[in-house]
Amino acid sequence: MLGVNARAAVGRFWAPVVARLARAGVTPDAVTLLGTLGAIGGAVGLIATGQLFWGAFTVTVFVLLDMLDGALARARGGGSVFGAVLDSTGDRAADAAIFGALVWWFSGAGDNRLIVLLALLCLVLGMLTSYVKARAEGMGLRCDVGVVERTERLILVLVGTGFLGLGIPYALHVALWVLTVGSAVTVAQRFAEVHRQARGRALPTPPPPAPPAQGVVP
Repeated sequence: MLGVNARAAVGRFWAPVVARLARAGVTPDAVTLLGTLGAIGGAVGLIATGQLFWGAFTVTVFVLLDMLDGALARARGGGSVFGAVLDSTGDRAADAAIFGALVWWFSGAGDNRLIVLLALLCLVLGMLTSYVKARAEGMGLRCDVGVVERTERLILVLVGTGFLGLGIPYALHVALWVLTVGSAVTVAQRFAEVHRQARGRALPTPPPPAPPAQGVVP
């Protein structure tokens, strides 16, 4: 829901930086890799070691940096198919690192099994949210519905983690409960949307194999 507006706002804010990066020859793929690796590093190096506030802060900085890749691609005349796949893969890797880091900390020194369970549910539901959309688009359908997309997912988990790191009790519990319910609703919404669009449509029939050329033994 917030993803398009958030990217547009970030794009306007970083427009001068994007222009300088484009003139310097920095590629969108390099920005994607830096944002992804930075977010993973912040999650693994800080959140997973119990430095929740600074971990959430670091990941947020690199997530915002990762949003520059699309604007930079447009400034350079358009993105590439490889860049789109790299960006999507990097998003999934960063998300997994964030929730995996929470599971690691709270299954050990953090000692909170409820947060472990909620983080695992959010991780699985987040992956399902993305997978349903990708699979639908692979079938020629559109699947942009849902109350919780990646932007909302990151806002909830990072704000909850940061607030808990500042000593606000149950901040992460509340954030993960809201995220779990919202993600489950989003998965259901996307399945319903796919069902609506696919009603009466059959899978495309693959073309028959080409006959062997004359004189060629198959």
